[in-house]
Amino acid sequence: MDLSDEMIHDLNGIANWLALDDFPQAKTMNPDLMIIAGHAILPNIFGALTLAKNADIPVLLSGGFGHSTVLLQQAVKNNRLTAAIDTAGKGEAEILFSIAMTVFDIAADNLFIESASRNCGENADFSRELVLDKKIARQEIILVQDPLMQRRTTETFLFSWNKKGMHSRFISWPVFTPSIIIIGGEPMITGGQMPEVWEMERYIAMVLGEVKRLRDDQNGYGPSGAGFIGHVDIPDDVTRAWERLMRNPWLSESVR
Repeated sequence: MDLSDEMIHDLNGIANWLALDDFPQAKTMNPDLMIIAGHAILPNIFGALTLAKNADIPVLLSGGFGHSTVLLQQAVKNNRLTAAIDTAGKGEAEILFSIAMTVFDIAADNLFIESASRNCGENADFSRELVLDKKIARQEIILVQDPLMQRRTTETFLFSWNKKGMHSRFISWPVFTPSIIIIGGEPMITGGQMPEVWEMERYIAMVLGEVKRLRDDQNGYGPSGAGFIGHVDIPDDVTRAWERLMRNPWLSESVR
């Protein structure tokens, strides 16, 4: 794939903004819960479950059958640590539950499953209802998602939970921040220190598509558009980078 230095610079700047990371500012934390919204980036999932295991944090796994389900099934099959897990007919939360149990030895009574959601909005809504139903402590929650969806997921959870008067403190954690570098003349995605991240075409489409969804206009998810999230202030440099990339017909046609 032919990406110029300027394109890579713009893509990396946007990805860095999308992968909202509250950990550097949180010198101490006492999380009651970790929520992992279903996706297919195994380095992120492994990092989150490692922390949950080591810090004994209860985990709510959210996700049924959605856009990432087949990708997650493929990633699990291709990874030697998870290849033995049967994913046939299982949704995202059920697969994550199997990973948590078999790879990380997390006790079943420290895991909660929300297996009906099909998208980010339902992740937020259905997780909220499960927390209320099970009376799960929720003052401080670590929120984990595909790094490229981290900012939108945080905005979605805040919007959903605040509507119901639930003012939990969400600590956004992408586990790692991806970036593109050129190695041996080929662009490669770095950040996750193991296989099973994005294919380049999907990565670029997601980077550009996430900004489109976060924009508060008729095509976005904010109050001026679909109304799925509140208004998001997008930095000028991110907007300019997105606009430059969207002027490229090949890139703009790939937007998800």
